[in-house]
Amino acid sequence: MFRLILSELKEHVPFTALGAVTGIIIMVIIVFTDVPSHISQAVFYSLHPLHVVLSALVTTAMYMKHSRGKLWAAILIGYAGSIGIATLSDAVIPYLGGSMLNIGIGFHLPFIETEAMPYLGVAKWIVINSAAVIGIAIGYWKHATKAPHSGHVLLSTWASLFYFTSFGTASWLPLLPPIFVFLFLSVWLPCCMSDIVFPLLFIRKAAPRESH
Repeated sequence: MFRLILSELKEHVPFTALGAVTGIIIMVIIVFTDVPSHISQAVFYSLHPLHVVLSALVTTAMYMKHSRGKLWAAILIGYAGSIGIATLSDAVIPYLGGSMLNIGIGFHLPFIETEAMPYLGVAKWIVINSAAVIGIAIGYWKHATKAPHSGHVLLSTWASLFYFTSFGTASWLPLLPPIFVFLFLSVWLPCCMSDIVFPLLFIRKAAPRESH
């Protein structure tokens, strides 16, 4: 299992780095077009549920693909692997990164927030948790992992970026190098863990390794 973790992390470095570069490009556009924070928040609360859907889908599909797991186990693993790790990736790590960079940044946990979702008027916790349920259902019946995982990485990168611009206030351009590092870390470790390593921890005997 340890070798699997190291191998998957190594294989995901180039694509994750590319995703972080796209995030930096988007941040530069945001800075030069002076995008208001409420627009960034609306984008964040659109990307985060989509991230949760793909995370739940891939985590559940990976578990079902390599096991004969029961429905209740797939639900628990899919939920923990999506809500828990998507929150870590999209909110917790960007918040910690902003704090380390001395950015005035707020702390948010979308899956328990009761405020209405921008433009929808539905409580955020309902939307986020419903996204996990949708992803689990799709992953349980359709065991596809590669394409959803790639989308998961990009969505996670962009959601992490928009957390910075939604809830943080700073002069962003001088901070682009360290923000690139935090974007990379917020996706590289959590996404590989949730999509690949986490579900395999619950499988007694993993199938022969293939690249995911």
